Amino acid sequence: MTDKPAEGNGDEQPEGDFSNLTPEEFLAKTADGTAKEAAAGARANAAHDALGQAKALAAERTEDLQRLQAEYVNYKKRVDRDRDVARAKGVESVVRDLIPVLDAIHQAEAHGELTGGFKLVADELESLAAKHGLVIFGQAGEEFDPRFHEAMYQVPTPGTGEMRIHEVMQKGVRVGDSLIRPARVAVSVPNGEPAGDDTIADQDDNASGDDKAPDA
Repeated sequence: MTDKPAEGNGDEQPEGDFSNLTPEEFLAKTADGTAKEAAAGARANAAHDALGQAKALAAERTEDLQRLQAEYVNYKKRVDRDRDVARAKGVESVVRDLIPVLDAIHQAEAHGELTGGFKLVADELESLAAKHGLVIFGQAGEEFDPRFHEAMYQVPTPGTGEMRIHEVMQKGVRVGDSLIRPARVAVSVPNGEPAGDDTIADQDDNASGDDKAPDA
């Protein structure tokens, strides 16, 4: 029986052994390995470039989304602000139309004519106006504030201190922070004289007159 020659024997060279290769065979083998390495390097570079492009695109899209979000937030704020301004203007317009009615109510109240069902209606109207931010202001004795009070005339008074409202001719009206009408008032202006001097002088004059004997 004839033995088969062992596989791998013959002219095959171990991998990496170039000692028995001709120069042409050596160049062919090394050129093939170089080409494979170059192809692998090109694929790696292509993958790296693709990854860089993907990252740049993701950063660009993220920036676009952030810009869109900021624009939406600003738009929403602007819409809310415009809505509030439109509402405030609408309320102010209604309040201006109600001012003559409220003035008539206050005049009737000052003369004791606000009674019965008319008083109930007036109270309800004032409550509704206050619900929408309307404020009626101006009371005698309050400190005078030129931002909210219009001085119609001045009343000199003894003493020192701040100017105060002496009399209210017409109430002031505001809605929220918007002044609709200043209160028209008379202002007490301290003249720096001690309080009570005029009264004491009058009393002394009266006492002197009483002490004089009547003419015969």
